Amino acid sequence: MLLFLRDLAILLFFMSLFGYILIIIKEKIYMNKNIIIIENKYLTKDDLEEIDINEFMVKGKKVKSGDEIKIITLKREKINGTIIGGNKANKAIHMITFDNKVKKLKIDAILKFKVISKYGKFLNY
Repeated sequence: MLLFLRDLAILLFFMSLFGYILIIIKEKIYMNKNIIIIENKYLTKDDLEEIDINEFMVKGKKVKSGDEIKIITLKREKINGTIIGGNKANKAIHMITFDNKVKKLKIDAILKFKVISKYGKFLNY
């Protein structure tokens, strides 16, 4: 019985490792084609049409769509979320928070800006 459980554990380990490798290959293909996947049912087509740049500088840090960020505004409001993109004409960034709200923040209204996680960073060496 113990041999069976050991063999089952080894089999499940290698299956999960194989699945993880397949996911990494899929993400790498998407990154090469400049496709960013943000899975959120509250994000509408109108929100995406307002965006005109996907890679930009904020407070001296280079960010792009899909990056997870933490922002503290001038009103001391803390906002965590994922960058959707930016609007150059309005000098604003568009992000979707973890509460599923789309926020449009002017860059001048940002006091502190921190990148928590870069999109696809485990693929970049």
